Amino acid sequence: MPEHHAPVRKVAMLTAGGLAPCLSSAVGGLVERYTEIAPEVEIIGYLDGYAGLLSGRSVRVTDEVRRDAHLLHRFGGSPIGNSRVKLTNLADLVQRGLVAEGEEALKVAADQLVADGVDVLHTIGGDDTNTTAADLAAYLAEHDYDLTVVGLPKTIDNDVVPIRQSLGAWTAAEQGAVFARNVLAEHSSNPRMLVVHEVMGRGCGWLTAATAAAHREWLATQRFVPGFGNDPRRWDVHGVYLPELEFDVEQESERLRAVMDDIGCVNLFVSEGAGVQTIVAELERAGEAVARDPFGHVKIDTINPGAWFAKQFAARIGAEKTMVQKSGYFSRSAAPNADDLRLIKSCTDLAVECALRREGGVVGHDEEQGGRLRAIEFERIAGGKAFDTSTEWFRQLLRDIGQAA
Repeated sequence: MPEHHAPVRKVAMLTAGGLAPCLSSAVGGLVERYTEIAPEVEIIGYLDGYAGLLSGRSVRVTDEVRRDAHLLHRFGGSPIGNSRVKLTNLADLVQRGLVAEGEEALKVAADQLVADGVDVLHTIGGDDTNTTAADLAAYLAEHDYDLTVVGLPKTIDNDVVPIRQSLGAWTAAEQGAVFARNVLAEHSSNPRMLVVHEVMGRGCGWLTAATAAAHREWLATQRFVPGFGNDPRRWDVHGVYLPELEFDVEQESERLRAVMDDIGCVNLFVSEGAGVQTIVAELERAGEAVARDPFGHVKIDTINPGAWFAKQFAARIGAEKTMVQKSGYFSRSAAPNADDLRLIKSCTDLAVECALRREGGVVGHDEEQGGRLRAIEFERIAGGKAFDTSTEWFRQLLRDIGQAA
């Protein structure tokens, strides 16, 4: 990339991957900050993520949009739309009609940015989005395009290395706990009821752990009617299962059987990534095809981990009826809470400042540099950050519910 950059005259943004409670707000925050400190900079949004970039579909941020950008903080979803696209998965892109046979998607994307007069591209997404942004940034540098990419970290899994806290994750945990309040009321719908609450999190159990903790915080604030079945123990969490946490099915079944015999129900919080390797192995041994997305990840909604856990425990603990409910789409589509709004503002403000000085990277609190908020180098961004199950608040949660760490 040239040593001396032209001034920033036009920026573009896109949102990609799954939804999270930050996308609309991050778009609004970028528009607000540019309007505050560089109102002369033109802004466009590519529609439907990298799919829109490849096909040149975009929308301009008008004066009316700038005026009302603050309203975007009130909504979930993304105003400019998402897609799951990996720019280096050419076979998938050709099949979907996003590039022609023989075209190089990274070049198509780069040339589209040039054709649109874009100086800086803001990508808002998780590890897949930002590793794709890293591929694009590397291509731009290698081929001397005077373009800068500045990413923002979105994922409810909170699993991006080395970012301390991803945008939207706090809200997703809070909303998962709201979902749980109603689902766990189902303990009263049948004798010996097993309720499995499946929480999103492919390879990281942070969201499941944080959701369980948030639910128990709510539970601790409630008043109950003693001696009339309104027992706080029946609203509690009795087991938490994460990809990072090994457990013995027989030992856990014995513990949970005692809970069922005592209070007449069992409530489990299960990360969708817990047990996936075992489930996939079972399916493949049976000769069944396992669906995967363009990034090669197992499509978890096709293998139903919650149902697998329910199957493992139901008979062993003597459940008369079993219910599996998933909070993922409810949680990820919410508008951001106050904590996330503060985090989003700090990150979008810095992202604009980095863009104006042509400093590329993904903006976040860098765990490997003392938690400092900065533009983290793309080559250091990776997915799959595991949840540290030795974290004291989580170990205390397990102690409180009687589960072995």
